Amino acid sequence: MSRRIDLPADAAAAVQALRDASEERDVVVFKKSPICPVSTRAEFEFLTWAKSLAENDAVSLALIDVIAEKPLARGLTKELGIEHQSPQALWFRGGELLWHDSHGALTQARFAEAMGDAEASA
Repeated sequence: MSRRIDLPADAAAAVQALRDASEERDVVVFKKSPICPVSTRAEFEFLTWAKSLAENDAVSLALIDVIAEKPLARGLTKELGIEHQSPQALWFRGGELLWHDSHGALTQARFAEAMGDAEASA
């Protein structure tokens, strides 16, 4: 089963898709800029963490390029009532936004900690 999920371009529909998908499995959205060194570093951390996931880890991943998909990137956070950041991660579980963080806080350790938090609350 592929971990990658694609989101609709419409922000409201994307939020609903994330809420629906996270009823089955956790969903982590990673937003990044392809021209920002901070995003590049955070993307490395995110992808390295993602590669470490076991086959049976119940998590799906969505990636958003904040330049190529600007309306979605900004509309998503607006729909959720949170500030747009880049890089930024949004973790959904059980239809709700479990946590979000950005910039230097996006480390392999933080993603692993969030995964543990999600499993502990299961």
